[in-house]
Amino acid sequence: MSAQAQILEVGLQFGPDGSSLSRWKADTAAALRDVSLSIAAGERVALVGANGAGKSTLLRLLNGLLLPSAGRVQLRSGLRQAMLFQRPHMLNMRVDSQLALGLWLRGRPWQQARQQAMAALQQFELHELAARKAHTLSGGQQQRVAMAQAWALEPQMLLLDEPTASLDPHAKAEVESLLQAFAQSRPKASLVFASHNLGQVKRLATRVLYLERGRLLADLPVHHFFDAERLRMLCPTAYLFVKGELA
Repeated sequence: MSAQAQILEVGLQFGPDGSSLSRWKADTAAALRDVSLSIAAGERVALVGANGAGKSTLLRLLNGLLLPSAGRVQLRSGLRQAMLFQRPHMLNMRVDSQLALGLWLRGRPWQQARQQAMAALQQFELHELAARKAHTLSGGQQQRVAMAQAWALEPQMLLLDEPTASLDPHAKAEVESLLQAFAQSRPKASLVFASHNLGQVKRLATRVLYLERGRLLADLPVHHFFDAERLRMLCPTAYLFVKGELA
């Protein structure tokens, strides 16, 4: 499998105003420190760890929303990305128009964008919501619409930051099913998601990255990560996290 993205000895620090620092400062706390990894086409990578471990920061680095203070992020030339947040931003417009707008901003003619938006809504069985105002939808509906919007953009890398954390069990199951369908329909696309739900990680991931205080301490195939004895030997703190003994 070819690499979609590489992170090479990356560190990231924030300044007093909350912006990322362009140069590493030895006396400044780090959100990420000396992180290196590669993500291949077709991988489904879960980011796990306690709050503040660096999961969201790492996703934003991959998406280009943040720049590293040290090291570098290399993305495959022309790589198409889409990112879903825990609370997707819904505009005060019709659902079909929100999807079409995203495509139009990517350079599609408006009529073609509307056709592709409707096709995406059909794909995710959301056509009955097309005329609804996007910002009035329930949390589960909003995440399904966000998934349809991402699918319409045909991303080669889909990034998700706790996409089901605020949803009820039924909505969580629906979103997981959509993610499974996305992975199956686009086997060469990579999926990178942060989650506190270890059951979800088992169901969706092929690989698990465990972060702690900005450091990447474990990078394992999913079946190795959930092999308790193997994990205890390789990374004791990750073992304690899986057991629920680290918050």
